[in-house]
Amino acid sequence: MQTHNLGYPRIGTHRELKKANEEYWQNKTSLKNLLQVGKNIRKQNWQLQKEAGIDWIPSNDFSFYDQVLDLSLTVGAIPERYHAVALNKENSEMDLYFAMARGYQKNGIDIKAMEMTKWFDTNYHYIVPEFYKNQEFKLLSTKIIDNYYEALQLGIITKPVIIGPVSYLLLGKEKEEGFDKLDLIKNLLPVYLEILRKLEPLDLEWIQFDEPFLAMDISAKAKKAYQYVYSEIKKEFPQIKTLVATYFDGLKDNTELALSLPVCALHIDLVRCPEQLDKVLSIIPSKLSLSLGIVDGRNVWKNDFTKSLGFIYKAISTLGDNRVMIAPSCSLIHSPCDLDIETIMSSEIKNWMAFAKQKLNEIVALNYLARGEKLAFLEENKKAMESRKNSTLIHSSKVKERVASIREEDAQRQNPFSLRREKQVKALKLPLFPTTTIGSFPQTTEVRSWRSKFKKGELTAAEYDALLKKETEESVRWQEEIGMDVLVHGEFERNDMVEYFGEQLQGYVFSKNGWVQSYGSRCVKPPIVFGDVSRPKEMTVYWSKYAQSLTNKLMKGMLTGPVTILQWSFVRDDQPRWQTAFQIALAIRDEVCDLENAGIKVIQIDEPAIREGLPLRKADWNNYLNWAVKAFRVSASGVKDETQIHTHMCYSEFNDIIQNIADMDADVITIECSRSQMELLDAFADFKYPNEIGPGVYDIHSPRVPSKEEMVDLLNKAKAVISVEQLWVNPDCGLKTRHWPETKKALTEMVSAAKMLRLSVKEEVLS
Repeated sequence: MQTHNLGYPRIGTHRELKKANEEYWQNKTSLKNLLQVGKNIRKQNWQLQKEAGIDWIPSNDFSFYDQVLDLSLTVGAIPERYHAVALNKENSEMDLYFAMARGYQKNGIDIKAMEMTKWFDTNYHYIVPEFYKNQEFKLLSTKIIDNYYEALQLGIITKPVIIGPVSYLLLGKEKEEGFDKLDLIKNLLPVYLEILRKLEPLDLEWIQFDEPFLAMDISAKAKKAYQYVYSEIKKEFPQIKTLVATYFDGLKDNTELALSLPVCALHIDLVRCPEQLDKVLSIIPSKLSLSLGIVDGRNVWKNDFTKSLGFIYKAISTLGDNRVMIAPSCSLIHSPCDLDIETIMSSEIKNWMAFAKQKLNEIVALNYLARGEKLAFLEENKKAMESRKNSTLIHSSKVKERVASIREEDAQRQNPFSLRREKQVKALKLPLFPTTTIGSFPQTTEVRSWRSKFKKGELTAAEYDALLKKETEESVRWQEEIGMDVLVHGEFERNDMVEYFGEQLQGYVFSKNGWVQSYGSRCVKPPIVFGDVSRPKEMTVYWSKYAQSLTNKLMKGMLTGPVTILQWSFVRDDQPRWQTAFQIALAIRDEVCDLENAGIKVIQIDEPAIREGLPLRKADWNNYLNWAVKAFRVSASGVKDETQIHTHMCYSEFNDIIQNIADMDADVITIECSRSQMELLDAFADFKYPNEIGPGVYDIHSPRVPSKEEMVDLLNKAKAVISVEQLWVNPDCGLKTRHWPETKKALTEMVSAAKMLRLSVKEEVLS
């Protein structure tokens, strides 16, 4: 048997890539230095995997921003609006690359960033490719070849990883009418063949094509495209070993298709869909090797060796050990880097975990154990499994009983929205097009330094509190000054929208260095749910109440919803996810009620991850949506009609779950809309969404500042399909990652845009 890895974290053990990227964007470091940081990370990753004993180590899994964007650059899928950046001789290929990801506003050129959305059901975001009728592709960037050669120079023969051509097209969007993006497959495939021609003389043995759409519901046309692509590759390169990797779900109705492809090996995810192994083994062709994804690439818990060995033995009994490969379930970019550098975690809980580095060791250990070697690994693993199973830290009968006693009325507001809205109009007295933000304001270097000093004991609690109060008051006064209608306190006390809550909930534990990439330089450190969840005390009331005391305007209480806290945590795998979701929902419900009792009349419960949690197959959606929507409603339904409940969602397609979003029954929903130019609003318009809605009018993931006129134009698009009584005005998302100068300029323009719309509506009425 051989071992291999599908991909390794690219941010660096200490987030070296994040720091280098941000310094480059701020003109604080050179392109040469940025490229060197990338080279150092790649070298460290390759050597670490070689030392661990992995047989086939991936290359081209490194990216400065996003692997889908890398491929768009590689195949020359550059939208025309970026040609001005490319033609400017002062700009490098990296400048073009980052312009596509982040937008470009320089030397009189103003270009919006490409759209960004979630990578399947993960919290990773990718840059959406843009496709046009009869589009031509060409090999523009040789990154995949360069990375392979770079490893070769270090004496490491790697397995290049590239998103397969069918999945790449399916990940993108048609930007004009009258064609299907899959029609481009014959234009795209020659670039892949050219890449293979350039790799072939460099002793290429294996190449990995990631085709996650084989675990999705796909059309007959997509199935034909798969057969066409891999037949053509096999025809021209019969000597190259091709591995097609699927993950995040089972092959199910695509099993026969995947097994019929003329490739050398197929990778299947046995963590997400263990039941698929029997069917695969029953019909697998005689020459096809099978890669078993048995180590969870998306969670932090140790692998159960006994269970995994059962899969391995079953596969070997059918295929023999020379046709079985052992791997993680998916790329390890969704895992933190190294558990060894964790120093603040309890040793008992730490012993139940494995991060990316440790997962490599698990893969190698399973290979030894399957051969009957190094049996001490198995005994040590059994002890860890027993320790976790029997720990007194995990279970709370009180929490379990409270979940079991949830009633239907606990998930219902007192009255329907139409009646609530009448009361809220009287109580809140808001104008047309009320303005607000999504919650957070820039976390400056200074604010982050206070938090760091407080944690190190260099600031007392009183000193830290005073500094945060000063920052909060300044943000409140500034919002009053520009004329914002519903204010926020800025969340300067919060490190992260999930971690902040996890730190105050029972049943959570935290890492110090457990960072994973969300997009670009944005890294998150997900908290870890190891046991039953409950709220021992108030979590946000202190800061919301303080901020409200500073102003006569409405202050919005800010919470993260139960499904998002669940999705953006590493969740225990010893009970159903819905059960953990309801535990969190009850904790948030308690906080919502305490905020209302403290005089907060507008409360936002963010649920940006509710669509992200959808299973990949539509047949499984209803079960998930039923408990996810109910969990939100449980969290939101303990308040009076007059209290206005907001929720926020971003970077999601809503068409196919719009009824479920309506079922959440939030009084106001705010959504990302600017990158898609209000396209996402069509779903709400077609559905005749009854509640209020705030379509984002500027993209906060780009440093680009839109003009007032641009925002007015977007709002007019919204006004054409949504009634003015329903519309709010807000950014796409929170502003934590932005800088104050651009934030102030953009929000000032946004408030001016809302005022302009009010005047135009007034004039329309008078005329």
